[in-house]
Formats: sequence, structure tokens, C-alpha cells
Amino acid sequence: MSTDQQRPWGRLGGEEESGSVKKARRQRGFWKELPILIGIALLLALLIKTFLVQAFSIPSDSMQDTLQRGDRVLVDKLTPWFGSEPQRGEVVVFHDPGGWLDETPAPEPNAVQQVLSFIGLMPSAEEKDLIKRVIAVGGDTVECHGTGPVKVNGKALKEDSYLFPGNTPCGDKPFGPVKVPKGSIWVMGDHRQRSQDSRYHTNLKGNGTVETKQVVGRAFTIAWPINRWSWLPVPDTFDQPGLDKAVAAAPAALGLAGAVPIAVWRHRSGARQTTEDTASPASPARGSGLDARDDEL
Repeated sequence: MSTDQQRPWGRLGGEEESGSVKKARRQRGFWKELPILIGIALLLALLIKTFLVQAFSIPSDSMQDTLQRGDRVLVDKLTPWFGSEPQRGEVVVFHDPGGWLDETPAPEPNAVQQVLSFIGLMPSAEEKDLIKRVIAVGGDTVECHGTGPVKVNGKALKEDSYLFPGNTPCGDKPFGPVKVPKGSIWVMGDHRQRSQDSRYHTNLKGNGTVETKQVVGRAFTIAWPINRWSWLPVPDTFDQPGLDKAVAAAPAALGLAGAVPIAVWRHRSGARQTTEDTASPASPARGSGLDARDDEL
């Protein structure tokens, strides 16, 4: 066979060998890069859990019917980093302020659960967290007598849209009035007769309130199960006029109360000064009409 006839076969054989080598190299490269890719994915998941969003599982019936036992909610952890404070009506996750949860030890998680918890795909069994609805914020006065309604700054809340059917706003545990300290919140469950919330911890530090620094973030959606997917909006009752007005009226009322005695004193002082000026002819400047008008002004 001639050289020219051998060359195409030689080139073809060379290409087959080169393709096999490249394929083997790609396979070796993939397996070498796989741990790096897994590491990057875990790092991203950890960063997301730490700074952006974290999943939490609902362990009880205290937030029915809004949340059911076993629901997975996503919690916004980003906005608190920018100074955002919990607002009335929001559903929030917060750490146990101390004494809210019993000391029953949690079951020991297995290795898979520990990994999923570490990267934020599963709640941590070691952290003692609760989920409730914010009813009042720092500066508010909240109370509930008899069977309700709950009042915030004297304004009655219409809670029918989220309160568990058949529940009364506070029939099982009336309370207040409680003045919520600055930097704290008052929280209650939607299933009032099954919720050990702020009402049941008024004997503890903070009088049942929770410091905002204990808040992990706002639960904004139900992510699992799929058929339960929905947003967790703020109910309209917390947008009604008058909730903030009562708080703003307090400083204004104090200012008015302080201004009235000052105005009375100035009026009496002016009248006394005018009388003295008129009765003192020895001082023409003080007895002039201009001074009298100035005193009246």
C-alpha cells in the first residue's frame, strides 16, 4: 500500500486516539471539579441562610389556620440587616426570649438532618425559635378584656380574617393594658386558645414583650407543601386609621398641657407689668404706650 493511501487511515486513527484522550481528560476533569462545585454550592447555600432567607418548620397549632403543623415557611433575614423593624400584623420568627419554651430536650438529629440544617434547608433542632403574629410595636399600648376585642392604642382590631374559627381574641387569657417598650414587640398566635404567647409571659422580663434583636425575620411565604403555597400578607385591620394617631397624640397632649400654664403665666405677668408701668410716672419710658403694647404682645 502506498504512503498516500496510508495517510488518511493514519490521520483517522490519530483522530480517534485524540478523541478518546480528550474524553478521558474531560471525565477526570469533571470528577476533580465536582468537589469544588459542591463546595461552592454549599457556601452559597450557607450565605443565603445566614443573610437572605431561611426555611423554618411549623411545629405546633398555635398559628392555625394561617399556618398548619408541618408547613415550611421562608423567612426574610435580609431587611433586618438594613434596620427594618417588625411591623404590626407581620408573622415573625424569633428566638426564645427566655422561659417561653420548656426545657424538654429535642431529639438528636441524624447526619443528613445536621447537614441540611447547617445549609438552611432544614430548621435547626438546637435553636429554640417561635413563630407568632406581631400585634403591637414599641410605644404602643395593647390590652384585651373579657372576650375581646384586642385594642392597640385604644383602637379595636378586627381579627376575623386570621383568627382561628371559634376562637375569641383573648377569652382564655385577658391582659393589659401593657405599654410595649421601645425596641420590643407584643406577639400573639392566630389560634389564641392554643398559643402560649405574650399574654402568658407577663411575669417575665419585658412583661411579655420580645426584644426586636431576638427576631430572626419575617415569614413571608409558605413554601411547602406545594398545595399550601401562599404569601403571608399583613391583614387590613392593621392599616385602619387610628392605630398610629393615638401614639402621636400623646406627645401633642403633653405639649399642650405644658403650654397652657406657660401661656397663663405670661398673660398674668404681662397684666401685672402693665399695671406697674401705669402706676409709675417717675419712669416715662416704662409708662409709654409702646411698652404697654409690647407687653400685651
